[in-house]
Amino acid sequence: QVQLVESGGGLVQPGESLRLSCAVSGIIFSDYYMAWYRQVPGKQRELVAGISSAGVTYYAEFVKGRFTISRDNARNTMHIQMNSLKPEDTAVYYCNAVNFRGSSWGQGTQVTVSS
Repeated sequence: QVQLVESGGGLVQPGESLRLSCAVSGIIFSDYYMAWYRQVPGKQRELVAGISSAGVTYYAEFVKGRFTISRDNARNTMHIQMNSLKPEDTAVYYCNAVNFRGSSWGQGTQVTVSS
């Protein structure tokens, strides 16, 4: 059974940092493209960043230069380091694993940026 479990969310002030983690089990991790999405109530879920098994990364324009995605294929984990957080980064952040076999999601972790 595929399981993606996010952790590391919380409440921070503008300008501060958070590191989210995604622990994956039940799949051959290195076979999957991994990504972070986020969603706020009433809006569509949006892609934040992605990383291939080889480490090729993609970033949405609104996080370039502030967020860094990484993965550890030996430990079946993915992370995103989020620096210089802004109030508009407030959302539920989801971990996603996708390949030709299908797509799986975690349950999400809340990130709130507020003074």
